[in-house]
Amino acid sequence: MFDDFQAPLYFERYANIFIQDRDLLRRAFTHRSYLNEAEDAALRDNERLEFLGDAVLGFIVSEYLFDSFSDYDEGELTRLRSMAVRRDTLARVADSLLLGESLLLGKGEEESGGRNRQATLCAVCEAVIGAVFLDQGIDVTQRFILKALDNEIAQAGEIALIKDSKSHLQEYVQSVFNVTPRYKTLSSTGPDHAKSFVLAVTIAKLPVGVGQGHSKQEAAKAAAAMALDRLGRVSPEYLPDELLEKAYPVVSIDEVMARVDERTA
Repeated sequence: MFDDFQAPLYFERYANIFIQDRDLLRRAFTHRSYLNEAEDAALRDNERLEFLGDAVLGFIVSEYLFDSFSDYDEGELTRLRSMAVRRDTLARVADSLLLGESLLLGKGEEESGGRNRQATLCAVCEAVIGAVFLDQGIDVTQRFILKALDNEIAQAGEIALIKDSKSHLQEYVQSVFNVTPRYKTLSSTGPDHAKSFVLAVTIAKLPVGVGQGHSKQEAAKAAAAMALDRLGRVSPEYLPDELLEKAYPVVSIDEVMARVDERTA
């Protein structure tokens, strides 16, 4: 762990920047749990920087989408933005930039896996954005964000052209696995005027997503959204349902890939 913050960190080399105020940078990596064990009473955690970074991130991504999708209305732009700046997205960005390695954590937080916790990685990502903004200004911050989120914004743009999760899943699965996803009804409950359906979507006859809805079409879309999320695709329609997913377990993507490989061998 790099705890002196004097040498450039990986994300600085990646973005070709250097934060001049190293105390500010250190604060961006300081988790609240660390303050209880720190000898420096003046040290502050990164939550205020996280607040600022969240606002700066939202502004920069909003402006980019506004300029890039001139035909989209407010609702559609909001949907695209939510895809690009979700918690899991920012956690992946933080992981790719090795931000977790420099986190200053309390012993208990460290031992409980806080360095790899999604919420913590998302928070440090936003705090770093806040620090870059304060130290380098809006133009440098914009370049940093758009470079770091390049893949996520590109995926959001792709999905903007394919708004239905079933269509998106079918196109992706056919291009990657050379098979077509299939849907299977798992349950149908309730009176005719208030039916509830549970459907699974399968790849190579293996369940990869499950969804519930008041119609089969709605349940199929929910199942497709879950499958897209598990395949690492941006899936704004996916709403995790722990009880449903526990009741109807799905297989790992590795198992699916192995099954497809067997069929094509």
